[in-house]
Amino acid sequence: MAQSEMIRAPGVYDGITAKLAEQAGFRALYMTGAGTSMARGFPDFGLLTLTEMATNAAMISRATNLPVIADADTGYGNELNVTRTVQEYERGGVAGLHIEDQLAPKRCGHLEGKELVPRDEFTAKIRAALAARHDPDFVIIARTDARAVLGLDEAVLRANAALAVGADVAFIEAAATMDEVRDIPKLVNGPCLLNIVVAGKTPDIGLAEAQAMGYRIAIMPSMLLSTVMNACDAVLEQVRETDRPVSSAGQASVSARFARFGADEWSALRTKYRSEGINHDQSVPVTKTN
Repeated sequence: MAQSEMIRAPGVYDGITAKLAEQAGFRALYMTGAGTSMARGFPDFGLLTLTEMATNAAMISRATNLPVIADADTGYGNELNVTRTVQEYERGGVAGLHIEDQLAPKRCGHLEGKELVPRDEFTAKIRAALAARHDPDFVIIARTDARAVLGLDEAVLRANAALAVGADVAFIEAAATMDEVRDIPKLVNGPCLLNIVVAGKTPDIGLAEAQAMGYRIAIMPSMLLSTVMNACDAVLEQVRETDRPVSSAGQASVSARFARFGADEWSALRTKYRSEGINHDQSVPVTKTN
C-alpha cells in the first residue's frame, strides 16, 4: 500500500492457484470467497462458516510468500463475530480482509437480490474490526454493496463513513458503468479497491487504466476460477467423446509438476537428518521393556 504502483491481486482459492499466481510473478493474492465456496461444492450464497473461510485463508497464506487479501464476507455475525473473524484471519497469516454491509446470508456481489444492514451497523462492524487487529499493518477493507440496492450515492456515503471511522481501504462493489468506475476514486475520501469480475456487472477494464483512475488495489477473483472451469469442461468433453485420456505429448512430467510445489526441497529432507550427527561405528542398544 505504501508503494505508488497499484496492487494487482489475482483471485486464488487453493494451494495450486496460489502457487501458480506467485510463480507467474504477481506480488499479492486475493482469496476469493466465491472460489472458496465453489471449491467446496456450494454457490457464493454465504453458506460457508467463519471456520471454513479462515482455514482456507490460512492454508493459502502458508502456501505462498505473498501477502494475501481475503474475503471475510459479512464478518459472520455482529461485532462479536467480526472481532473473532479478524483474530482468526490475522492468526492465519493473512495480510488483510474485507467486511461488507450485506445482511446475512450474503450473496455474490454480482448477483441480484442483495439486502443491506443499516449504515450505522456497518460502521460499527468496521470499528470492531479495527479494534480487534493486533498488527497495525493488517489491512481492514470496508466493502459496501449499496450500489446495487440503494444507488451509487449511498454507496459513496457508506464508503466514506467507513473510512471516517478508520478503515484503511474502501471497496464499492459492482459499479455498473465505466463512468461510475471512473468517478468512485474521485468521490471516496481514501484508497479504493476495484473488483474486476469475469462477466460481472462491472465493465471490463485494463489494470493500467484502473491505476490511472486512482485505484490502489485491483482484485480479479474469478479470473483463474472461470479459466479452470472452461479448461476442465473442454478436456472432460474431449475424453468423453474420444474415450481416450489426454495425451502425454507436450505435457510436463510428474516430477516437474511436483517440483513447482517444492518437491526438491522436501526430497532433500528425506535423508538429511539420517546422516547428520550419527556415529556409524557405534551400535545403539535396544532395550526391551514389558
